[in-house]
Amino acid sequence: MTKTDNRALRDAFGRFATGVTVLTTREADGTPRGFTANSFSSVSLDPPLVLVCIGDNAHSGPAFFAASHFAVNILTAEQEDVARLFASRSEHKFNNGDWDEGAHNLPLLPGALATLICVQRKLVEAGDHVIMVGEVLEAQVSDAPALGYHRGKFIAI
Repeated sequence: MTKTDNRALRDAFGRFATGVTVLTTREADGTPRGFTANSFSSVSLDPPLVLVCIGDNAHSGPAFFAASHFAVNILTAEQEDVARLFASRSEHKFNNGDWDEGAHNLPLLPGALATLICVQRKLVEAGDHVIMVGEVLEAQVSDAPALGYHRGKFIAI
């Protein structure tokens, strides 16, 4: 594809509204890690599986690829600031926001619309991303408008 075709493809992908999540885990030394992701999807109810796509160049990628467990924090419309913080390359994301420690020592974001505790089941290389498949061990939900992403902007859905 040409550079123009790539821009058109990116624009086409951006027409698909998605929810916004923050994935969290810990590095081997216990340091909490997290990043904002909108490439997230449910896969299966039996067994309960989800997937997230992580860019090859994602700063937190190696920590997630090596981790046995991770959490998916599905954000509310009121958590745009959280999404922006975890989308940054800041080394101090967890110093600048609230978080709690959950099952498997995972950092969890309070006030999330839903939180999924997952065990990593599979990594699949796919183009310039890695698809990480996790089995959901625990789910917590609340009711609120969701944070979405559409055409390069955050939206309430």
